[in-house]
Amino acid sequence: MKKRTVSYLLAILALATLASAQVALPTNDPIPQSHLITADDFAKELQTATKKPLILNIGPRSLFSQAHIPGSEYMGAGSSDAAKQKLKDRVKPLPKNSEIVLYCGCCPWGHCPNVHPAYQVLHSLGYTNVKVIYITSDFGTDWVSKGYLVARGE
Repeated sequence: MKKRTVSYLLAILALATLASAQVALPTNDPIPQSHLITADDFAKELQTATKKPLILNIGPRSLFSQAHIPGSEYMGAGSSDAAKQKLKDRVKPLPKNSEIVLYCGCCPWGHCPNVHPAYQVLHSLGYTNVKVIYITSDFGTDWVSKGYLVARGE
């Protein structure tokens, strides 16, 4: 093969590898794609953000204690009535356009019992700038093992 052809093929292979590494957001989810953000993209945003959003963990306490996004607040498992009330109380004083990010990470996205109920609470209250971190596997795999910053304990 000619040198130019080999270079061209290597470039195509590199682009294909990069494209396959990107996490595709679900298209048939009750949470609109415009309100989802991948863990990779959120970690990058945190590095450059001058003003951090309100980050709320809506997963099990044991997982939050093991590792969580620095600065995030624990609300409780988003599927529980107590967590839904705590979430309502926490956001009540905030303007409806406040930047709020929710995440769980207890299990793969399609099985998580917490993200959809918590998102629905905020959506029903009229909050318009809510994002949910789309965690495909779990917080350990999609955040911790990638070397993103974590806090431990309460």
